[in-house]
Amino acid sequence: MMAVIETAEKLLPAGLRPAGGRVLRTLATILTESGEKAVARRMALTAFAIRIVSAALAFLSQIALARLMGEYEYGIFVFVWVLIVVFGDLSCLGFHTAIVRFLPHYRASGAYDEIRGLTGTARLFALLSGTVVLVLGLIGLHLFGGRIESYYLVPIFLGLFALPMIALGDVLEGTSRANHWPVMALSPVYIVRPILIIAFMLVAIRLGAEHTAVSAMKAALAATYVTAVGQYIATLLRLRRHYHAGASKVDFLAWLGVAFPIFVIEGVSFLLTNSDVVIVGIFLDPHEVAIYFAAAKTMALVHFINFSVKAASGPRFSSIIAEGTREQLEAAAIDAAKWTFWPALGIGLAVLAAGNLLLSLFGDAFTAGYMLMVILLAGILAKALVGPAETLLMMAGKQNICVLLYAVALTASITFNVLLIPNLGIEGAAIATASAMGVEAILLHLAVRGALGITLFAFAKPAAAKTDMKA
Repeated sequence: MMAVIETAEKLLPAGLRPAGGRVLRTLATILTESGEKAVARRMALTAFAIRIVSAALAFLSQIALARLMGEYEYGIFVFVWVLIVVFGDLSCLGFHTAIVRFLPHYRASGAYDEIRGLTGTARLFALLSGTVVLVLGLIGLHLFGGRIESYYLVPIFLGLFALPMIALGDVLEGTSRANHWPVMALSPVYIVRPILIIAFMLVAIRLGAEHTAVSAMKAALAATYVTAVGQYIATLLRLRRHYHAGASKVDFLAWLGVAFPIFVIEGVSFLLTNSDVVIVGIFLDPHEVAIYFAAAKTMALVHFINFSVKAASGPRFSSIIAEGTREQLEAAAIDAAKWTFWPALGIGLAVLAAGNLLLSLFGDAFTAGYMLMVILLAGILAKALVGPAETLLMMAGKQNICVLLYAVALTASITFNVLLIPNLGIEGAAIATASAMGVEAILLHLAVRGALGITLFAFAKPAAAKTDMKA
């Protein structure tokens, strides 16, 4: 490895050789060293790479959909699809994160019966709960369909049938994350599904389908089922290779007791993340929804940094809490915050520099969303300063603290949006979203410091305390 690094250093321009050499040597260390920290960093790098590819694919797929349908039909589709993804993710009731919480403990103690019981129960529960939400959605659509804009009815009806598969996909993703399988965790939803949506949409249009939100929703529904079934088969086969066939031990009430508070926390957090698009869709017409979503999707090229670090940090935090010291946990948390903030800052500035060009790819009307990008970046960077703080709290068993925290943040987001959107339009939605992210970051910082005694901040330095986490 060192010979490769030395060769790569020689190929760099003389002016870049000192800094580039340090980066290459750091990368080589991460790729070759052993230990929990190294595994987490490699997982973060893998997740980061996948998210770069997925962000590019998602961005390109949204451009393709906007070009195929025009901003009006595109606005209808994205509003409905966001609603479906939100309720699909919520319908697994936190089991996808509970797996990340329990599985590393079971694996460390060799409790394979519990692992088989946990993963099998979570898959079945996700399918059943997703189906229940589907049925409730159909009943609600029947009872209150007259109060919904007519152009939303058919896309919502179609989208509801994706709910069980979205819930299943989330649980399968959590299973892979808990086992340090980042490619299997992230590829299906963030790479395979976007590709299939565009592929199915293009095939449908080639066969004579109209360029509408209904056609796009049919393509999304088909892509969701194909992706989830393939992910299910691949995950099941890999689990059997690692843990073999055998008896299963089910402790459903204990798992649900942890999963449900996580569901409340992540549900409120997820609503906080997506409430802007939902409220824009309620107050404004599909044309403005499309512009806002294009700006938000463009800034998602930055926002995925937090997701990548979060995907790697959960298992690492869980392992340190089970077997390590408070000093190690604090160092890991601050390290995660740094890995979140600095890449977000660099990529964010780069995205802004190319903002008008990127938005113009959606269509000429979409360049009106540039100022939205500037406002949203401020909120993203505020959140990045505390890194995956919510993951740290949940892995430490402090999920109940987060309930009030996120309730306050969500209330602030909805209040800001309701007050600002009628007066300022989509700019008001961006200001409200950025402000809510700032409120969320402050609350998370205070919660981590109060509950764990850790000053979590991208510029902080770990304290010297060495308190055993198990004491």
